[in-house]
This record gives sequence, structure tokens and C-alpha cells, in this order.
Amino acid sequence: MSNAMTVAYTIDRRMYLNITNRCQNDCEFCIRRTGGIGYDLWLEREPTVEEILAAARDAQRYQEVVFCGYGEPLLCLETVTEVAREIHRLGVPIRVNTNGQVLLYYDIAAVDELLNNVSAMSISLNAQDAETYVRICRPRDGVKAYEAILQFVRYCCSKGVKVILTAVEWPGVDLEACARIAGELRAAFRIRRFQGSTNTRVKNWPYPS
Repeated sequence: MSNAMTVAYTIDRRMYLNITNRCQNDCEFCIRRTGGIGYDLWLEREPTVEEILAAARDAQRYQEVVFCGYGEPLLCLETVTEVAREIHRLGVPIRVNTNGQVLLYYDIAAVDELLNNVSAMSISLNAQDAETYVRICRPRDGVKAYEAILQFVRYCCSKGVKVILTAVEWPGVDLEACARIAGELRAAFRIRRFQGSTNTRVKNWPYPS
């Protein structure tokens, strides 16, 4: 594995695992286009399960392991599930930060395998309705993407997995309405503050999806 590839990185007492740069969305506020978070998370290729586990070998030192990088981790559902299964055996809480569109690409049985090994899902709602979501997040699957997010939230909650819905503070996003949706779905809600500068363009944007 190249030294240039950051597979695991830390913020405070959490370890983050960077799985892929691929994403179905092209969000206006994405940190890939606004300057990032202090780490170079561009991957030359997607790491293997073995490489991720090697990077996470001291996971027990952290209060939580989070699947989160520049891309959508659940585009690599099988990889995330295998890694989560091994880390779960260590007794470390696991969270997945996701755009919530996984049910468009995988069946329920595959999703269940993951949910059995995680503590929480942080799902990016980012809009109060499908029209706003399509305009701001520009998903590859259009309106279907927003509907899939709501379906995934309901399913996770039905399985007893903690769900945190999030929305970025961004023009056109009605945060109060997003909070109401979270309440109706029996999920927690968190506002994410915009990071970076709208004048910054990072290298290699857009990254091939």
C-alpha cells in the first residue's frame, strides 16, 4: 500500500476508516470541493479488507471506529461488513457515516449482515424534501435517492440500530423541517456546520464515481 494512502485517521478519541473515494452524489457543500479536514484522503485505489484491518490494528484504543472518508463507504458494503465484523469482536462501538442510499444497490440480507455488527448509522438527510435534495446533493439516481434514504432510516430503526440523521447548514436547507422528519422517523438529529471555503477547489475534483 502506498504511503500516500490514508486509510485510518483520527480526530479526538475516534478512529476513522477511509474506504473509497466513490460517491453517487455531487453535493455542493462536499469537503472534497471545499478544502477537506486536514488529512489528504484521496485514495489511489480502494484498500483491501486486510489493509484496512492492518490500519485499524489499535482500534481498541479509541472510543469509537467510524467508517467515513471522502466517498460513500456503503458502495463497498461487503468490505465494510467484513471489517466491521472483526472490529465488533473487539467490543469497539462502530458507526457508519453514509448517504443512506444503500438499498438502491444491495438487498436486505446483505444490509442485515452489516447492521448486526454496528452500533450506529449517521445518515445524511441534508434536505427537507426530494426536490431540494436533488438540487443540492445532485444524486446519480435522482428523486429515488431521497426516497431510498427514508426507507433505510425506517429499516435501521426497525432493527434497533441507533440512527442519527444529519443536515448541513446550507442555503435552501430547512433545518427545522429536517429535525421534524428525524422526529417522525424516531431518529436523532444533528446539524453539521459547513467546513471549508466555497472558493477552494481540491485536486482531482470531480473524482471518478
